[in-house]
Amino acid sequence: MRENLQQLAEQWVSEFNKYLSDVVELRKQIHSSPFVSGEEQPTTDLMIETMSVRLEPVAQTGAVGRIGPTEGASIGIRGELDALPVTEETGVEWSSTNDAMHACGHDVHLAALAGVIRAAKNLDLPYGLVPILQPREETYPSGALDIAESGKLQQLGVRHVIGAHVHPSIPTGAVAAGSGFVNAAAGEIAISVTGKGGHGAYPHNGCDAAVPTAQIAVGISEVVRRIADPMSPALVSIGTIAVGQGAANVLPRSGRIFATVRSTTSAINERIVEAIRTMATGIATGYGCTVNVEYKPGEPELVNAEVLSEKFDAYAASLGIANAETMRSMGADDFSFYGEICPSLMCFVGVADSEKETASLHDPSFLPSDEALSNVGKTMIAGYIAAAEAISEGEG
Repeated sequence: MRENLQQLAEQWVSEFNKYLSDVVELRKQIHSSPFVSGEEQPTTDLMIETMSVRLEPVAQTGAVGRIGPTEGASIGIRGELDALPVTEETGVEWSSTNDAMHACGHDVHLAALAGVIRAAKNLDLPYGLVPILQPREETYPSGALDIAESGKLQQLGVRHVIGAHVHPSIPTGAVAAGSGFVNAAAGEIAISVTGKGGHGAYPHNGCDAAVPTAQIAVGISEVVRRIADPMSPALVSIGTIAVGQGAANVLPRSGRIFATVRSTTSAINERIVEAIRTMATGIATGYGCTVNVEYKPGEPELVNAEVLSEKFDAYAASLGIANAETMRSMGADDFSFYGEICPSLMCFVGVADSEKETASLHDPSFLPSDEALSNVGKTMIAGYIAAAEAISEGEG
């Protein structure tokens, strides 16, 4: 079986290369007309037209379908539709024409997926292939969660889902697809402090929110230290602290803190949030204020299936993609929701420039080269082939 699958992988890459110039142009088209989370329908329509496949709507602006064998098991490959509310600074001729930007590589993923699907239509696939055009990867509510809960993947017989994501910390030409924990469970915490405002000259007549808000913010890191096992990463990063309206002599009535919570499991996140709630209540009460702590759970931890990881490494290497050291980070991706319904594999595809510093994900100058399109395409193909082998051996 492996010999047949290896031949299929090589044939698939050969077919994919025939469409590579089209893939490059499609990437530019997607990149120049980005749409933020929840507004991606034009990109979905463009992908469906380009792939010439029948897909059905899911998760508002997303779509899924199936090609190849119509019965039995299938393998999904995910492509993210949404861009970020970032003003582009790349300077290329095909820069974004609006106030959004594909600063996370989703344009690369989508264009490569289109090429993979077009090439697959010329092949005799052993199992169905399900393109997953997913909205809202960058925001809540999660597009992946909506798709997972829709039941459509189960209806289409999906046994494994493959994801490929460009990453600037990995050398170009390499891919990291190690098994086990690779991305954090994440959520957002919003803390609102309410007191009594007043005049800066008469603080004794009020209970302003400035100091308790600041002390809660400072105390958060200590809460994490006391709750989380130091051998298991956990963090709370504050993105917003706000009190007052800009005046020096007006005591603020309210304050707010907005932060991201990340750890190796959703359960640890919940424990951290409860401890922060207890700490914040004590501080606010001590200053004569009240506090409200709200937590919005996001993605669960992303865990790569070992059965897919091991097989993927062998096929990727045979297609000219080097195996990079497993990348584990406190980043988060809602691809993890697919892993909760079936063994899945997220592959991080290197785009680091060996001659200069590569911009980070979400940076307004982030712009992977055309080589990334080929490498992402090969990665998706190797992922499908690895999953096909797992299914054929009864492991998936």
